[in-house]
Amino acid sequence: MGTRDYHMVVEGELSPAVAQAFERMQMTPVDGRTVIAGPVRDQAELHALLRRIGDLGLTLVNLAVVPDRTTGHTKGNGARRPE
Repeated sequence: MGTRDYHMVVEGELSPAVAQAFERMQMTPVDGRTVIAGPVRDQAELHALLRRIGDLGLTLVNLAVVPDRTTGHTKGNGARRPE
């Protein structure tokens, strides 16, 4: 898979203590939700992040791979962005 950047959106604004569970990720509160964004190395790390979201009782609203700004492709697989 290779490293890809992801945006995960959860309901609510995360407290500093909960945000620490996502130490390598950037937290951005937006309209009563929190965007958790950053690089994910592989499927195992992605699944660990998703488990952590569930274990903390957070509601996942959206999960997306961030397309590379220069090519419009997702990093790691050369796939095209949906039209």
